[in-house]
Amino acid sequence: MQDVNCAMQDVIIIGGGLAGLVSAIELARLGYLVTLIERKVYPYHRVCGEYISNEVKGYLTRLGLDLNRLGAADIRQFAFTTPSGRELTAPLDLGGFGISRYRLDEALYQLAIHAGVTFVLGKSVEAVQAGGSGPDGLPVSFTVSSQNGQQWQGRVVIGAFGKRSRLDKTFNRAFMQQPSPYVGVKYHVRFANPTAYARDRITLHNFQDGYCGMSAIEDDRYCLCYLTTRDNVRKHGSVAAMEQAVLYRNPHLKQIFEQAGHLYEKPEVINEISFAPKLAVEHHLFMTGDSAGMITPLCGNGMAMAIHGARVASQLIGQLLAGAISRGEAERLYTAQWKQLFAQRLWVGRQVQHLFGDAWLSELALTFFKTIPPALHGVMRLTHGQEIR
Repeated sequence: MQDVNCAMQDVIIIGGGLAGLVSAIELARLGYLVTLIERKVYPYHRVCGEYISNEVKGYLTRLGLDLNRLGAADIRQFAFTTPSGRELTAPLDLGGFGISRYRLDEALYQLAIHAGVTFVLGKSVEAVQAGGSGPDGLPVSFTVSSQNGQQWQGRVVIGAFGKRSRLDKTFNRAFMQQPSPYVGVKYHVRFANPTAYARDRITLHNFQDGYCGMSAIEDDRYCLCYLTTRDNVRKHGSVAAMEQAVLYRNPHLKQIFEQAGHLYEKPEVINEISFAPKLAVEHHLFMTGDSAGMITPLCGNGMAMAIHGARVASQLIGQLLAGAISRGEAERLYTAQWKQLFAQRLWVGRQVQHLFGDAWLSELALTFFKTIPPALHGVMRLTHGQEIR
């Protein structure tokens, strides 16, 4: 780990998740000076469904990841269950793979180090201040400050700080004015009988006021990640009590929780998850990943979107730094391309989410999709993109 107050950087990236790491690798390989600031130290767990659509598989391979060596699980089937236990299965059009963020982020971190990225780990960014102005009146540099007073200078700043951050409040971003009721909870589990649960299937289990995704990851493990409401937890006093009172009503979830061996002492939990629209560029920062917009977890496509969006941002930022386009042009192009790629997916995800987490609606949805299978594939296509070439 490098921890230095560096000279003027070409790019400073705030946040070291998928979007931050991919952007760092791309820009460092173009020859630019890149510093990435991350508040944690690799490797670590994140609240995440840990399923990635194959639309980015080829791109990750070209980036230098050996997914087979990392143990990624091949996923080809989708299923969802209602709170009563009814089940629907269908093939996934593109398919995908499962891998823990603990392992994936660490692998990307190593690629970034090899590419020459400077990492500042264990530091939280407190503020970003624009400085100077070019011929178009837009900033030509930024000062990034940490909580302990350290500062870094950069020509471009990428905001890859995730679902909800101190900087979102500092920037007074619009979505922060709308309190979100959602809570995310994640476990890694393993079963005594490794053949008891299909490893080529991602399943969405519904329960009252929430839904739980389960899919295979590396080393015969599974990621169990669910979304529910803060009121659901408060009503029962704790996450564990809520699980027994609510999730167990779905017989599939009851069986999973009773048979699964939990692989860490307590779950990863995140509060105030917001699916409200966000802007791709704010205060002249290029927002990537969940900082730019978060798709509802039931669509299973947030990780692929973060990777794809980071690639788009890094390409345009590379042109900006090379002098091929102006800052204003880069910001406009990124906003337009981001909307073209992702705005419809996010909107569809928000609408489809209303069908889940309610016993009556989820039963109706299952009946509808069983009766008209092309409708389910239509939703999948609307929430996923084409393979990155």
